[in-house]
Amino acid sequence: MIRRRAFLALALAAAAGAAVTGRAFRHDLAAACQRLAGRSRLVNTRHGQMEVAEAGDGPPVLMVHGTGGGFDQALAFAAPLLAQGWRVIAPSRIGYLRSDYPPGATPATEADGFADLLDALGIDRVPVIGGSAGAQPAIEFAIRHPVRCSALVALVPAAFAPGRPPVRPPTPLAQAIIDHGLQSDFLFWAGMSVAQDAMIGALLATDPALVRAAAPAEQVRARAILRDILPVSARARGFAHDARFAADPQPQALDRIAAPTLAISMEDDRFETAAAARHIAASVKGAELILYPTGGHIWIGRQAALFAAVDDFLRRAGKQKGRP
Repeated sequence: MIRRRAFLALALAAAAGAAVTGRAFRHDLAAACQRLAGRSRLVNTRHGQMEVAEAGDGPPVLMVHGTGGGFDQALAFAAPLLAQGWRVIAPSRIGYLRSDYPPGATPATEADGFADLLDALGIDRVPVIGGSAGAQPAIEFAIRHPVRCSALVALVPAAFAPGRPPVRPPTPLAQAIIDHGLQSDFLFWAGMSVAQDAMIGALLATDPALVRAAAPAEQVRARAILRDILPVSARARGFAHDARFAADPQPQALDRIAAPTLAISMEDDRFETAAAARHIAASVKGAELILYPTGGHIWIGRQAALFAAVDDFLRRAGKQKGRP
């Protein structure tokens, strides 16, 4: 009888825990979906519909998000530029959220879509910032549409670099997160709950210890980047696209870029983007390079200085004459 009662108590406790977990998951998923609702619209491009959101009233800048993003990530990353008086144009890249994923899509496909998006918005020329995996289509935009691109910022670029050292292999836990957690909202949510450090290391390519030691505002920003990947199921096609192109970046015609260019990275970025930033700066005529010793892929501790530098660069580039 005692054993039966103990078993019953354990079963009831497990059921109660599962119910609490289920309620918490449904609450957080609903909040994530609500955070996206009503903030964007769809625009027709030659490659299907592209989702876009806008914020600010100043001169326009095109912010291209990275892996795991969408218009929401782009707006979050560019928040300092809003405070500095820019109008941020934030598309969801192909396969992310409500943007279509055309067959055979490439970074060049995305770049052409950006040009169509600017046509729909009535914008002739704009600086473009490409973060992480978004750097490749941003670079293609500068190459393929030079008259439309007034400046280029490659921010922690997941792009080609000759002789680039291989990315460190993920731990077994991190690999499980990549293989399974990026397909399931529940598994992703559970991973954030029980293995947040592993997810910061694997998905945000940043030393979790660096985040823990950072100022409170930076810790909040790092956790928000991770949390806002939910709903991951609405970003799965984009993740697959980036896995194809960002995991093994191919050379791009950097010598054809005429726009003023700035490359920025951190030496301790676990995605090794510092090598790509150096390559971009060395290959584009007149390009500028900023390398910070620490900060990881999400530039922990560098937010204010980094975007002050971006703002200064964009304003200087806007004053240049005689360039396409």
